[in-house]
Amino acid sequence: MNTEDIRAVEALLAQPKNIAIIPHRSPDGDAMGSTLGMYHFLKKLGHRPTVISPNDFPGNLAWLPASDTVVIYEKKKDEAVRILENAEMVFIMDFNALHRTGEMEHALAKLTVPFVMIDHHQAPDNCAKYIYSDTSFGSTCEMLYNFIGFLGKKNLIDADIASCIYTGIVTDTGSFRFASTTSTTHRVAAELIELGLDNGTIHSNIYDNNSFDSLQLLGQALSNLKIIAGGKVSYTQLSQKELDSHNYVKGDTEGIVNYGLSIKGVTFTAIFIEHADENIIKISFRSKGKFDVNRFARSYFEGGGHINAAGGKSKSSLEETIKRFEEIVSQIEIE
Repeated sequence: MNTEDIRAVEALLAQPKNIAIIPHRSPDGDAMGSTLGMYHFLKKLGHRPTVISPNDFPGNLAWLPASDTVVIYEKKKDEAVRILENAEMVFIMDFNALHRTGEMEHALAKLTVPFVMIDHHQAPDNCAKYIYSDTSFGSTCEMLYNFIGFLGKKNLIDADIASCIYTGIVTDTGSFRFASTTSTTHRVAAELIELGLDNGTIHSNIYDNNSFDSLQLLGQALSNLKIIAGGKVSYTQLSQKELDSHNYVKGDTEGIVNYGLSIKGVTFTAIFIEHADENIIKISFRSKGKFDVNRFARSYFEGGGHINAAGGKSKSSLEETIKRFEEIVSQIEIE
């Protein structure tokens, strides 16, 4: 973020304001960690912030401080629209194009107040006046930590803010194992731990609260796993029927895609999940090394993300989508 934008945002935050903070649709740990971290930070500055999520967030993030204050647009549309109409400033966190908020895009597009974007995904749209965008970061939460530092306010980071930021770092770096994890990432995590967060409890809250049904669903996904392209590519699928039979709730499929990448020799993997209520197949892609799943998702499945982690979608049937995926993979080089 350049100095001019930092000073401009600092000036905007000099007086108490009504501020809306927005994550992307189907928010993950980084989206909720960064929005709630920003919420607590702005509260300490004397502002009146509200986090508005386009739809619900996974249950394993419900322990985050102030998660109970989040307004869910799909459930409370009228209230959310009123908050947006009264907002004097908007922070968009962990996404860089308004369409990533789904139906909420239309309400956001009507606003004329200043938008501030903090995000680490590729190819940002021109949807914010002030932009802090850097794809070299493994998480938006690490960028939030820097943003607070840009304003000279690191002294305001308490255990609640630290817990939110740490959650986003942990989840988006794959517990510090993805290539985007740097020595600086570890130093930031260490500084957050020194501020009083209980990192062991956070890991347990995120990863050790599985239901019996969610583990059975994981077993189904592993049973569906296939390897193609001479052992370099794997994929799995979950139909709506399979989701229903295991009492699926939001968050149950989080992280399943990574199992396909753990197979020896596999450098590219995907999971295809049918969502009949939205008439869509949601897809997650992961890769190792130089294979660019961001480019793959953008080119073939209306998606995008990072070099080694991206998402996409298909409006074809589950069977047709997988058939197309196999055909595409057979025609490209997988390193």
